[in-house]
Amino acid sequence: MEDKDLMESELLVIKGVCDLYLHGTIESTTAEVHMAFKDALNESLDIQNKIYNLMKEKGWYQTDNAEQTKIDTVKQKFASQN
Repeated sequence: MEDKDLMESELLVIKGVCDLYLHGTIESTTAEVHMAFKDALNESLDIQNKIYNLMKEKGWYQTDNAEQTKIDTVKQKFASQN
């Protein structure tokens, strides 16, 4: 397995972990459990960010910039719903 494939797999796993910790945080019934999930979520988000930045640095994670007209259209759509 190549490094790029490994990093993509790691990124997918950590995103799944973040999702689980987020739901654990939201559904917590005590302050202690809430804090434990929240701390784990924050650590996982830091790991996700490091993996993403490394992949972007190596050119393995390509992103496209949104066109300003599309951004403005979405803003208008949601502004009119208020």
